[in-house]
Amino acid sequence: MTREELHQKVLTLPKEPGVYIMKNKQDQVIYVGKAKVLKNRVSQYFQNEAKHTPKTRKMVENICNFDIIVCSSEFEALVLENQMIKKYQPKYNILLKDDKGYPFLRIPTDEPYPTFQVVGKPKADAARYLGPYAGRGAAMQAIDTVNRALGLRDCHRSLPRDIGKRRPCLNAQMGLCCAPCAGKVSQQDYAQRVAQAIRVLEGDYEALAAQLERDMLQAAEQERFEQAAQLRDRMRAIQRAGQHQMVVASGFSDMDILAFVQGETKGCLVVLHYIAGNLYDKEYTMLDGTAEQDGAELLGDYLKQYYAMRGVVPGLVLISHPIEELDAVSEFLRSIAGKKVTLSVPQRGRRRELMDLARKNAREEIVRSETTGQRRQKSLELFGSMMGLPQTPTTFEAYDISNLAGTNTVGSMIVFENGQPKRSRYRRFRIESVADGQDDYKAMEEMLTRRMQRWKDGDEKFSPLPSVFMIDGGLGHVRIAKGVLERFGCETPVFGMVKDDHHRTRGLVAPDGREFSIATTPAVFALVGRMQEEVHRFAITYQRTLRQSQAVRSQLDQIPGIGEKRRTALLQTFKSLKRVREATIEELEAAVPHTAAQAVYDYFHSKQEEQT
Repeated sequence: MTREELHQKVLTLPKEPGVYIMKNKQDQVIYVGKAKVLKNRVSQYFQNEAKHTPKTRKMVENICNFDIIVCSSEFEALVLENQMIKKYQPKYNILLKDDKGYPFLRIPTDEPYPTFQVVGKPKADAARYLGPYAGRGAAMQAIDTVNRALGLRDCHRSLPRDIGKRRPCLNAQMGLCCAPCAGKVSQQDYAQRVAQAIRVLEGDYEALAAQLERDMLQAAEQERFEQAAQLRDRMRAIQRAGQHQMVVASGFSDMDILAFVQGETKGCLVVLHYIAGNLYDKEYTMLDGTAEQDGAELLGDYLKQYYAMRGVVPGLVLISHPIEELDAVSEFLRSIAGKKVTLSVPQRGRRRELMDLARKNAREEIVRSETTGQRRQKSLELFGSMMGLPQTPTTFEAYDISNLAGTNTVGSMIVFENGQPKRSRYRRFRIESVADGQDDYKAMEEMLTRRMQRWKDGDEKFSPLPSVFMIDGGLGHVRIAKGVLERFGCETPVFGMVKDDHHRTRGLVAPDGREFSIATTPAVFALVGRMQEEVHRFAITYQRTLRQSQAVRSQLDQIPGIGEKRRTALLQTFKSLKRVREATIEELEAAVPHTAAQAVYDYFHSKQEEQT
């Protein structure tokens, strides 16, 4: 990709957390980073490059393309960044290439009185792993929360060997531990507590929290207020601990999530890969011409082709659409995998949340892949369809009137071709029929009459006629415009750009009084809004230029010996009143005779002396 193409691609990025993957011209991953806001972070690489460090500058020079994965939180992006750096070992990444990663909780399943431990990463052993957590502190806090809530031990005593051999610890004496070291709890009871702790850490904490709430209320009724307060704190702590991270799909093991999303011009099939419960990678395929096809059929065909080529199928595959012959497809996948494969369309819960994440990634890929030209063409097609035009419009002319307290009335004409401003065809008009006072209708009539007369006379600057005339105004302005066009035998459609009480585009109005709401159609709303803003800006700019010119003329006219001819010569030479004021006599003589130059110099410098 060229640098300009990269800039354009950045503009399409979402303002969402996620991971970005920079690639060189060989399509090799050279850098992986995470962002709280993808659009803002990635755009920094292609702006103010002079402020970059030498390393960053060198990396940016080698970027030929980039990809993104949208995440549900900044923490999820952190974890995924770590995983992808370890996978690709990018040239310009340093910090996350070690094996530390984010911590997990480990609980042995083959010990009688196990304790939770913080570890760097899961291993293939007889233990349960939970996480990852944002840091060691967060992991330790989770352990402390469930230990205190369920009375689990955190000591290093070897049980059951040491039962009854030593005094119980302070936690046991304070009632914060069920004291297995003193034989106060059975192995079975302790195992139940551990199971409950695992459920809490996996997010299934509602039943336990409800029980604590009942105990809290009972303690309060019995006026055991201190205990009630402790139970309240434990309940709240458990509720906080029960919040799960979406990046870890606990209990799902290895799985793929396949989603199909149809955009305005393209469709996208995205696959999110989860390995050992962790979001590991993303693949996507862009499809053209899918707007009229059935999404479920497309997904079914892609599903079979994808895994037949890949040769590897996880035990669980979540899909966005219910496909026909679900059992047959499942059997087909089983034949590839050599094991049972479950196909499912998630309807609720965490699986539905993960599917929503896949859809979000597909939508973002569509936005970035649909070219600017395709989106402009779509907006033109939608405009034509909404307005009932026989053909898709390609050229628009928009008109506006501006004045200052009833003076200096001017008109502006702008042109949009294929959804873009065509500034070489912009025109401006000094309105002569409204010398004093304010009459926008009369001014609009004069401007359009002069424009159409130039067209009729064969002036190439006003040819050809546009597909649509757009008038910045309401029904009255539109009918005036329609009348002018009819006098010249022109049948080109004309619409008024109507504003609300806050001066914002509300909709369009036809000469027959029909109003068209465009607020619910973003593409058309944006197109009309741009034209309305541009024609207003052009009119105001011309109005401001005239006022400045008049001010300059007024001041120069006060100088004896400076008439219209010499005033024009001064302005042509020096371009502004400021430069005339700062010029020396010798510089002034290059534009006007010596006596006139002396008069100009004396006029401005005598004024300066008076001010001092």
